Amino acid sequence: MEHDRIIALRNNKTVFRDGDKVLKVFDGSFKESEVLSEALNQARVEETGLPVPSVREVTLTDGRWTIVTEYIKGKTLVALMAEQPQRRGEYISRLVDIQLEIHAKRCPELVRQRDKMIRHIIESELSATERYDLYSRLDAMPKHSKLCHGDLGPSNIMITESGEHYILDWSHASQGNGAADAARTYLLLGCDGDNESAELYLDFYCERSGAEQCYVRRWLPIVAAARLPQANEAEREYLRPFISAEYD
Repeated sequence: MEHDRIIALRNNKTVFRDGDKVLKVFDGSFKESEVLSEALNQARVEETGLPVPSVREVTLTDGRWTIVTEYIKGKTLVALMAEQPQRRGEYISRLVDIQLEIHAKRCPELVRQRDKMIRHIIESELSATERYDLYSRLDAMPKHSKLCHGDLGPSNIMITESGEHYILDWSHASQGNGAADAARTYLLLGCDGDNESAELYLDFYCERSGAEQCYVRRWLPIVAAARLPQANEAEREYLRPFISAEYD
């Protein structure tokens, strides 16, 4: 494969630019169904009218699955925050506005958030007692059907030169509770070592959504546990204290 340049490199996938296209190339650990599901999620979300890069095709080359999408020229919010730390508050505010824009949409074809959480908690290394407690907590939480990104952090928002935004990486998308999605974003920011941004984000989110902070925090044990199967060792070390915490 000849590509212009590598955009992102992770343990199990590589993202290339190829002219006006972006190629996300998965390694052999990904099942065909997982790759097709991610592409379908993105196509379905695009149909809601949200600014999402269009899916061009899904291919299999040299035994590796690839999702091809349109290339969006710009910088991610995480890059802008690194370049202009004095504007952190402005960028976190933008993140919240975009997330609320997502939560205002409905996408009934997507998997239910609660079902995904239960499956991931089952796959975690938690004890039967811990899992039972988490199931009980989840069962007590309100059931909603808002579109949720599931992994919305500054690295998944692209800002163009004209100031438009595009929302990337819909592999974790579901329909469910917006406060749970907010809890995931809070954990993402904190896991990156930016606790100040995490708290600022939660202030903005609750102020604009009308949700109480204690309500969002009650989602933290459930969301942290559901993240464990995909987390690396450093992430697991960060997440574990949230799982056993009590939030009134």
